[in-house]
Amino acid sequence: MNSNNYKETTYNSPFICQRADPYVYRHSNGVYYFTASVPTYDKIILRQAKTLKGLKDAVEIEIWRKHDSGIMSQHIWAPELHYIDGVWYIYFAASSVDDIWALRPYVLRCCGNDPMKDRWEELGQMKASDPFSFTDFSLDMTVFPIKDKTYAVWAEKVSVGKKISNLYIAEMDSPNKLHSPQVLLSTPSFSWEREDYWVNEGPAYIHHSGYSYLTYSASATGSCYCMGLLKLEDGKDPLNPWNWEKSSGPVLKTDPDKGLFGPGHNSFTFNEEGEDVLVYHARQYDEIKGDPLYDYNRHTYLMKIKWDKSGPVFDFANNYLG
Repeated sequence: MNSNNYKETTYNSPFICQRADPYVYRHSNGVYYFTASVPTYDKIILRQAKTLKGLKDAVEIEIWRKHDSGIMSQHIWAPELHYIDGVWYIYFAASSVDDIWALRPYVLRCCGNDPMKDRWEELGQMKASDPFSFTDFSLDMTVFPIKDKTYAVWAEKVSVGKKISNLYIAEMDSPNKLHSPQVLLSTPSFSWEREDYWVNEGPAYIHHSGYSYLTYSASATGSCYCMGLLKLEDGKDPLNPWNWEKSSGPVLKTDPDKGLFGPGHNSFTFNEEGEDVLVYHARQYDEIKGDPLYDYNRHTYLMKIKWDKSGPVFDFANNYLG
């Protein structure tokens, strides 16, 4: 259900309205691409612009639509656009109308050089290297290189009843197959990761000054939704979870005074000046009727990132392009 009961501030004017789980990719030729979850969860959209600001009003096209039945027929969530070895790929999560919470990670591959115009083909579910991956609710896969290897990180639920969503990591063999068994990277161990639901999800990667960083989202998707941070020093094995330093508190959370609620599920890009930019979603209010997942007003926002000796600094005061 939508709501118009919100306080407008200088910080909460959206960059793109009603687009959650936003992902921005800047290609080597300087062109920016944008994709995100749409409120109806039934398709994958893509925008293109020559500037980051230009994405706001860029023409949005539908590049793929859900199946009518079977796999990939429900809950089309959190697409990400990646360019790997000269080929465009999209990673996304989907379930079935017959089992709407049986989410799994799927892969699309572009059949040409232009992701906006060329046909996309389905590669099916991400292939695991062992029988223990993707056996339950799995979503929010992102991929990234560290040195000469490529890794995937995703969220997957365990246990029974009100299940726990953990983050897992694995080395990749190819763009649609894992090479190594999955390793538990992070579990919701702090109270701020356990509000309503125990959740770690929505990982996003950035590298800066000798360290790899993974942000992730925690708790349920209402106003308690927030962002945590994992940090890995260069040269250390990403598949050893003890090598990752985890923040003891959220690095970005609800700020009622600024009118931003439930910030999370982000990606990273950089602007034309080379400044690092956080792309994230949030709401302008906290009073939600019904399931927050079906509230349409999770909007995309942009924030310039500052850096200190501890890592990235996220501050709503650095929001821009509303």
